[in-house]
Amino acid sequence: MEHHIVLGIDIGGSGIKGSLVDIRTGEMQGERLRLATPQPATPEAVADTFAQLVEMHQWKGLVGCGFPAIVKNNVALTAANVDKSWVGVNIADALQRSSGCQVVAVNDADAAGMAIMRYGIGKGELGVVLIVTIGTGIGSALFYNSQLVPNTELGHVILHNMPAEHYAADSVRKRQELSWEDWGARLSEYLRHLERIMSPDLFILGGGVSKQFEEYAAFIKVDTPVKAARLQNNAGAIGAAYYAWQQTQLL
Repeated sequence: MEHHIVLGIDIGGSGIKGSLVDIRTGEMQGERLRLATPQPATPEAVADTFAQLVEMHQWKGLVGCGFPAIVKNNVALTAANVDKSWVGVNIADALQRSSGCQVVAVNDADAAGMAIMRYGIGKGELGVVLIVTIGTGIGSALFYNSQLVPNTELGHVILHNMPAEHYAADSVRKRQELSWEDWGARLSEYLRHLERIMSPDLFILGGGVSKQFEEYAAFIKVDTPVKAARLQNNAGAIGAAYYAWQQTQLL
């Protein structure tokens, strides 16, 4: 297939999602497919599920993988919402062995951020842009003049004596059956905390809950402009595909 088509796969705490992506436009080619993340999400179990998803796409080429961890040179240095046995594992090597494809790994929030900044509402935005991805946990992607500052992991800053994602993630909203107003107030509190630390010029909210932005936008009280990403749950796979393509161009 054409060299500008890459399979992007986003590994999350509850689902592993993937689609073929045209990296020239950021558009998905065909259907986005999803499998449940195995529990426990050990390297062996996730690699098997990853290989199944690649096979479902009948794909033999380059794969970009967004992964919920600090990722340096394809190695997981932490493990958020996957099994702790991932720490120290070369993600690309593990997934290449199971799938038979060339794999490039990147932090999942950074992947989503790259998609938003290249193809989405962040395109052309300069200054300090802080993207917050909200789902099972909270991820962050920091950009200065469109350049990524990798592995910020600001979902793990401490708020109310706990990691912020344990207080304001969308999974918390669902589990505690919070109203949009109550959850929006928590999210607002978290964004104010980030505002004090990072002094951003723009917040962009990503993740699946961004499509319901109108439900909670009125409850966000911050000085920094806030926008919702249009790519929503697709951003992770799209950005992972773009990142993998970008890295292969540097070789």
